[in-house]
Amino acid sequence: MSQASDPQRSRRLQTVLGAGVLAASLALGACTGTPSPPAPSGSSSSPAPSSSAASSAPAPASGSAPATGGGADSGTAAGNLPQLVENLSPSVVTIFTQSGLGSGVVYSADGLILTNEHVIHGATSVEVGFADGQRVEGTVKASDAVTDLALVQAKRTGLPKPTYQSNLPKVGEGALVLGSPLGFENTATAGIISGLHRSIPGSASNSLSLVDLIQTDAPISPGNSGGAVINMRGEVIGISEAYIPPSAGAVSLGFAIPAATAVDVAEELLATGTAKHAYLGLTPGELTAQIADQLGIQGGSGVVVLAADTDGPAGRAGIRPGDVLQSMEGVQLTTPETLLAELRKHNPGDTVGFKVKRGDQSLDIKVGLTDRPATTTTR
Repeated sequence: MSQASDPQRSRRLQTVLGAGVLAASLALGACTGTPSPPAPSGSSSSPAPSSSAASSAPAPASGSAPATGGGADSGTAAGNLPQLVENLSPSVVTIFTQSGLGSGVVYSADGLILTNEHVIHGATSVEVGFADGQRVEGTVKASDAVTDLALVQAKRTGLPKPTYQSNLPKVGEGALVLGSPLGFENTATAGIISGLHRSIPGSASNSLSLVDLIQTDAPISPGNSGGAVINMRGEVIGISEAYIPPSAGAVSLGFAIPAATAVDVAEELLATGTAKHAYLGLTPGELTAQIADQLGIQGGSGVVVLAADTDGPAGRAGIRPGDVLQSMEGVQLTTPETLLAELRKHNPGDTVGFKVKRGDQSLDIKVGLTDRPATTTTR
């Protein structure tokens, strides 16, 4: 039965879920000085997001209080750090928009800059500031809201392009964050890589980007968004994305998009102006005890379907609101972020299998993924 043919069921489900979805939305808030996806670390002009019910919801490194703390370098003599900062600073820029500021990293010598989409969101032109004090005009060349990445063309050439690491760093490896937190340009903070393949709780409610991230305790603050996270060899290992603020009980929990992901998306943007992403066509939600009881589901875990596009891949395959997705291609789904992380591994055209719980029924449903539509709020 499709969503359209069961409107009362859909309305009941939305009523039960409404409070939880609202709480998650409030916790994530608007993260930068421009309207943007939740919880990045970008411009410096927006208010701090509420910590609300989702106490671990990320704050943008863009408009709230900076994260505190920061780990010590774990494997390299501290005397190397000043040289690393000196070498890499010319490759890290500050991006100024009408709404605030963020950071960026040189992607090519001819003036191409890699940054976060939420830093430049809504802008077509920006100003780019360099470590030597020069500021030039910049034009937004392409962006991708799903991965929260963008390219800006600055009117300057002969720039030093850093090495982008294609492999993930190791947990415990030293890390430096370079950028412009709170507008303090050319700032460096130090720590270690404290986790890999992270998803930020609550981010799936209104963001697609905050999954499969690198975690670091090197302090990330408002304005760091789009800046570089580098290793002790001076290679870019990530693009600063978000942090969880101290108000949520966190101490130095920052997150970055892996460099390999950033390079893949940047190359797609350069080639076609857009990046392709597999589209499922549903809105996922957390399966709470209250929702499980309302749906008549006993035990187990999974991701509840809040809404399904009847013309989308999931809807056409028979998935409908109130279904619980228990696994995808054999991988257990425990949170909406888990679903998004698994979806990110697939391409348009792939067919994926879901184990679905519907009341007391257990279903096996195959879904053919498609290209993500240009404008949509479902996954």
